[in-house]
Amino acid sequence: MTTIIGPKTETQTTRKPPQAHVKLHWRIRLRRDKSLVIMTIPAIVLLVVFNYAPLFGLITAFQYYDPLVGVWHSPWAGLEQFATLVQDPLFWSALQNTLYLSLVQLILFFPIPVVLALLLNTVLSERLRNLIQSIVYLPHFFSWVLTITVFQQMLGGAGVLNQFLRQHDAGTWDIMTNSNTFALLVTSQAVWKEAGWGIIVFLAALAAIDTHLYEAAAVDGAGSWRRMWHITLPGMRGVIVLMLVLRLGNALTVGFEQLLLQRAAVGHNTADVLDTFSFYYGIATNNYSYGAAAGLFKSVISLLLIWGANKLAHAFGEDGLYRG
Repeated sequence: MTTIIGPKTETQTTRKPPQAHVKLHWRIRLRRDKSLVIMTIPAIVLLVVFNYAPLFGLITAFQYYDPLVGVWHSPWAGLEQFATLVQDPLFWSALQNTLYLSLVQLILFFPIPVVLALLLNTVLSERLRNLIQSIVYLPHFFSWVLTITVFQQMLGGAGVLNQFLRQHDAGTWDIMTNSNTFALLVTSQAVWKEAGWGIIVFLAALAAIDTHLYEAAAVDGAGSWRRMWHITLPGMRGVIVLMLVLRLGNALTVGFEQLLLQRAAVGHNTADVLDTFSFYYGIATNNYSYGAAAGLFKSVISLLLIWGANKLAHAFGEDGLYRG
């Protein structure tokens, strides 16, 4: 609408006021999202039954727990189980093995899924890419028993490698029972079994990168290495940091079944970690409170590690696992 005021013309426009956000009642939202809520019920039930309900058992770490009388009637021990724990040299040996194995796997294992995802992303043929993905995914579905059996058949005393060395009059190579190379052995087993499955998240991060950025960089004369360094890796940085935070949070959780199966071959001084320590010196000896104390110690340290790693991610400008 135009209004003439003296010699000047002023154009007046009518704007609609912004609509206020209306907060819906929870019953309305529940009715609206009913199908989504129903889909999440099985996951919530599994989470409650297997992750939250067992937290009640942590009270046994402060008791002399007796399964015959139950939690409510077992005598109270206070912090005595933890005092015994910190004075146990086997516990400190298990903690040292846990940290060492976690460090080796963090250095040697964590970068491999990222590299595999980058290599797969360069394969132009979709059929070939899907075939390679299927091959590298497959070991994830093998049990640890089968995985260790495969390594035993290949690297064991009567395995393919040593048979080949004997046929050529060369000395045999002790790998499966060598305590000095045990960390490299379990890391290679984890890489063979889980590296292919670990690339799924990184492939999703690569798919989210805008392809127009690569086209613009190619027009500007950037080669493949420059495109990877200035576009691909920065586009994956948030996911890499997130996975690193999760990895550090689980640093004290080293494959329980994997080490349990190989403990007899290399000895408890080499293969015992916090999880196997809790099993052998807690559950196996009917000293449930002692095992619970070791498990609670590991959980608290893991919580501190994931908190510290998340703070470090924030310091580098990434979201990490959560904000706050």
